[in-house]
Amino acid sequence: MTQTEQPAVGADQERGRQAIVDGETSLGIEFGSTRIKAVLIGPDHQPLASGSHAWASTRDGGHWTYDLAAVVAGLQAACADLAAAVERTHGVRWERVGGVGVSAMMHGYLAFDADRELLVPFRTWQNTTTGQASEELTALFGHPIPQRWSVAHLYQAVLDGEEHVSRVAALTTLAGHVHTLLTGERVLGVGDASGILAIDPATGTWDARMIEQFDALVAERDVPWRLADLLPRVLPAGEQAGTLTEAGARLLDPSGALAPGCPVAPPEGDAGTGMVATNAVAPRTANVSAGTSVFAMVVLEGPLSQAHAEVDLVTTPAGDPVAMVHCINGTLDLNAWVALFREAAGLLGAEVDETRAFELLYTAALGADADGGGLLAYNYVAGEHVTELEEGRPLLVRTPGSSFSLANVMRTHLYAAFGALRIGMDVLDAEGVEVDEMIAHGGVFATKQVAQRFLAAAMRTPVSVGATAAEGGAWGMALLVSFLRAGGGDLAAWLASEVFGDAAVETVTPDAADVAGFDTFMARYRAGLAIERAAVDALPS
Repeated sequence: MTQTEQPAVGADQERGRQAIVDGETSLGIEFGSTRIKAVLIGPDHQPLASGSHAWASTRDGGHWTYDLAAVVAGLQAACADLAAAVERTHGVRWERVGGVGVSAMMHGYLAFDADRELLVPFRTWQNTTTGQASEELTALFGHPIPQRWSVAHLYQAVLDGEEHVSRVAALTTLAGHVHTLLTGERVLGVGDASGILAIDPATGTWDARMIEQFDALVAERDVPWRLADLLPRVLPAGEQAGTLTEAGARLLDPSGALAPGCPVAPPEGDAGTGMVATNAVAPRTANVSAGTSVFAMVVLEGPLSQAHAEVDLVTTPAGDPVAMVHCINGTLDLNAWVALFREAAGLLGAEVDETRAFELLYTAALGADADGGGLLAYNYVAGEHVTELEEGRPLLVRTPGSSFSLANVMRTHLYAAFGALRIGMDVLDAEGVEVDEMIAHGGVFATKQVAQRFLAAAMRTPVSVGATAAEGGAWGMALLVSFLRAGGGDLAAWLASEVFGDAAVETVTPDAADVAGFDTFMARYRAGLAIERAAVDALPS
């Protein structure tokens, strides 16, 4: 369809079409763990079109990784899917955009040499191979340094005497890498940067004391660099982080249709864009993101009394302090069980659509016993640092007296998705951290009143889900682009007034029976960790 062959449309769609033609749009791209998604939004901040591409991590040399060639191929596939959606839905070719921003899985290790050649395969957040570095740096800094953080990966490589260490010239994140491809700039948004090394709230950039301590620590190892020289520049939300170059535009659209020259927002991590997408960037707000991993972001009013291994200290995209409880394992095991039940249904002659299968099985969990009938599950496809496991084994355990029903199996697996998260949140409860509002997003919440209800029981607090819950971080990144185009300022105030002022949300308050049932499940969960550890020892990967 050409721009002169436009279908009859309503006023809203016509405004959307005109915004696309005029380039009055914001593009958010997010590299998730299983999907790369691109969302184009208009002046009203609502999605006009989206595109996506499925991908998955692989194992290379004992590390979980994504090949950087797959990063580029997936980016182009998602944007091509977006361009097709624009033409299909709005009858115009996608040729202009008002601004672009990239977000991606936080943390991990991307180390480049002076010629920007990758030195070792990208080591993602899924890896739990930096335990010694994490412990030593946490003790040195007096600040929690999780195994996922880039500085832990770098120091572990130093400790292990890896050959590439002497040639490291630059560190960045996945979002930072793609941002450099689009703009030529070595920049990170402050939220994403806080997954490399801690941010000093007084300066809004890297903590100078920790950099000095790190340099002194590795001096005896005779490394030829200083940490500060490896790190990108840090910018808060609302600052321009470069311009889409000709090469960047061709990367997004090899056909040559997309024009270069638009502003590009600071690249962010998926935790930060999740906060934006749920309007949870002000103190005493929190959000829970549930996907391949599950994590809670709690915006703090003040510092914690001490460092806790279960809690990361990061920032919002505006630089405000956040307590992050990050659990490596999320819904992958749950998804596998749904796929198994779909396969069983197919053998019985009942072909069930995937979306419908999730809806039916999740809803069945509402009829289960409050504690899951005495069943126990661990969703540990990978290791789980919250419970101090370097490897994981997905398990479903029952006793002869357990009530083994479909409803109880589903409730138990949904509970298990929030088990490690509850352990971390208990640490914040003991610190006296208070939350006025908790917002949830992710595909697990697409079936209304199920995972949301169980999360409310697990967190013992009301949980809200917005109409855009399934849009996720790509939409959140697009909002950060719009915030840049609007001139920046106070991010929390802008979101409240310009984006979420009349947004529809559904709130579920904790049910007393569910709370008691989840507490009973958690007692089993903590006691049964010995079984999980034994499974790791008995069943080598």
